[in-house]
Amino acid sequence: MIDLNPRTKKATFSLDRPDAKKVFLAGDFNKWDQKSHPMKKVKGVWKISLALKPGEYKFKYFVDGNWHNDPAAHKYVPSPFGGDDSIVVVTADFKPQKK
Repeated sequence: MIDLNPRTKKATFSLDRPDAKKVFLAGDFNKWDQKSHPMKKVKGVWKISLALKPGEYKFKYFVDGNWHNDPAAHKYVPSPFGGDDSIVVVTADFKPQKK
C-alpha cells in the first residue's frame, strides 16, 4: 500500500507481512539497492516513508530474500527480469492516483 501525504510531501510504503523477518524497499529511487531502505515493523505491518520528487518510480519489496510486488501499486510494468514491477506515481500536489 502507498500513502501519499500532501502535508509532509512523503510517500509511505506499507506491506502487511507479519511473519517476515526482514523487509527492504528497492526501486528506481535507490538504484534497486536491496539493503539501503530497511522497513520497520509496526504491529505486523512493515513501513517506510520517503521524500520523493514528482514522477513515476518502479519498485518492489525484498522480503526475506525474495522479491514481491505491492498489491496496491498505482500500476505495473513488465520487468526486464520477468514478471512485473510495481509503480508509484507521485504528482506535484501529492494527490493519490486512481488505478
